[in-house]
Amino acid sequence: MGLFSGHKTEMVDPAHALVGRERPIVHTGNHLVLGTPTAPPFPEGMETALFALGCFWGAERRFWQLPGVYSTAVGYSGGYTPNPTYEEVCSGRTGHAEVVLVVFDPNKITYRRLLAEFFESHDPTQGMRQGNDVGTQYRSAIYVSSNEQAAAAAEVKAAFEERLLDAGFDAVTTEVAAAGPFYYAEDYHQQYLAANPNGYCGLGGTGVSCPVGTGVEADSKG
Repeated sequence: MGLFSGHKTEMVDPAHALVGRERPIVHTGNHLVLGTPTAPPFPEGMETALFALGCFWGAERRFWQLPGVYSTAVGYSGGYTPNPTYEEVCSGRTGHAEVVLVVFDPNKITYRRLLAEFFESHDPTQGMRQGNDVGTQYRSAIYVSSNEQAAAAAEVKAAFEERLLDAGFDAVTTEVAAAGPFYYAEDYHQQYLAANPNGYCGLGGTGVSCPVGTGVEADSKG
C-alpha cells in the first residue's frame, strides 16, 4: 500500500497531487459534428460554460446537440495537476474532474438552459461517482466564470434539489465553484461518440425535470 493508495472517491491532498507538466497536450482539428473551432479564439459574442457530469464522452454529446451551442470540447478541470493526461486523471491523483467546455451564443440559448440540460442529463446526488463510474473525476460540478453564472447556477441548483427531494432522491452534491484552468483532453476523447457511435456512454438522468424559471429565456446572461 503506497502513499497514493487511498480510495479514489477521496480528493487528493494538493501536496500529494501529481506534478504534471509545463507543456499542454497538443489539441488539433475542428469539431467533428459542428465543424467549428474547439479552441480559442472564438467569434465575438460567444460565451463559455464548464460542466462536470460524469464520463465526458456522453456528456459532451448532450451539449453539442443543443441549438445555439457553437462548439464543445472535453478536458480536465477543478484539480491541481497542470496539463494532466487521461491516465493521470483516472488515477485520482490530480484532483481534476472530467469536464465539458461549452461555447454558446447567448442570443440563441441561455446559460440557464444549459444548466437545465446539465442537471437533467445525470444524477447530481451521487457524490464522487456517476452510476458505475466511481472516482473524483466523475463528480458533479459547475465551474463558473462570472457572478451572473454563479448566481444562476446556485438558483437552478436549489430549485432542482427541491424537486429531487420531493421525488425521493438525496440532496444535490454538485459543486459550484469559480472556474480554474481548463486542460484539453487528448484528441481521441474529443467528440468521442461521434467518432465511435457504439462507444460507451454511462450517462443517465433521474427522470426529474429541471425548472429554469419564468422569463429565463429572455435573460441571455444568466
